[in-house]
Amino acid sequence: MTYGVLRLGGAGYPSLLAQLHDPPARLHLRGDPDGIFERPAVAVVGARSCSAYGAQVARTVARELAAAGVVVVSGMARGVDAEAHRGALEAGGTTLAVLGCGIDRDYPARHADLARRIVSGAGLVVSEYEPGVEPAPWRFPARNRVIAGLSLATVVVEARERSGALITADFALELGRDVFAVPGEITAALSAGTNRLIRQGAAPLLVTDDLFAALGLEAAAAPTVELSDAAARVLDLLADAPRGHDELVRAGGLAASAVAAALVELELAGLIAEADGVHRVTRIPGRAA
Repeated sequence: MTYGVLRLGGAGYPSLLAQLHDPPARLHLRGDPDGIFERPAVAVVGARSCSAYGAQVARTVARELAAAGVVVVSGMARGVDAEAHRGALEAGGTTLAVLGCGIDRDYPARHADLARRIVSGAGLVVSEYEPGVEPAPWRFPARNRVIAGLSLATVVVEARERSGALITADFALELGRDVFAVPGEITAALSAGTNRLIRQGAAPLLVTDDLFAALGLEAAAAPTVELSDAAARVLDLLADAPRGHDELVRAGGLAASAVAAALVELELAGLIAEADGVHRVTRIPGRAA
């Protein structure tokens, strides 16, 4: 495992991060930083107790960013952060996890394997704190300024009225960088923070192309995949929301055996993934004529 330290004013220190009014004097690294800080980066952050919809959006946005060569930055927390990292990894892209503790601490502990996947996948785990420093509540707002500082733009997927993701957005705005928010139901607590950001001037994120256009970047072309009629129908249903097998049977008007075969076809094509009996889209391909 590679560990390193970048010093403010020294070689390799991220130029975007140095624009903070109080940039970290040292940035501790777990992994190989080769070229990562020279590439465009976007933060994808949000609620720890996110909804299934929020998880799907975070994963999809991160996957599309990573597929286009953008570094996905987040905080490795439960919920939206973890889904953002996973989406980037699914695309074979690069993701950067910023911790509110030492880089030798996997926090939360359940994400130890995720941290290893990030580093082994040419990503980085970073922190301004020395190795051995334990996580503490007052360290996370400082962590959030680093997330914003490393990123050209910040995307907030879901956030309550009082949320660490909103702190990240505030830091991004102070730096004069773009903030995008995913709109949600006006009665949902998880959408209160994002809807308020939009009311205050943040750009609503409806499709990832909006983000690419604002940053002057190009999305990766979706690969063309030839699907059976049943698989195409099931993929369309899953694009709306994650669903289990029985729900797909009811919603799609297909036989149970046809849905099962379609799910296998989609999984083999790398288009969906399953967890706890629920299937979700991992990427949307171009359709063969």
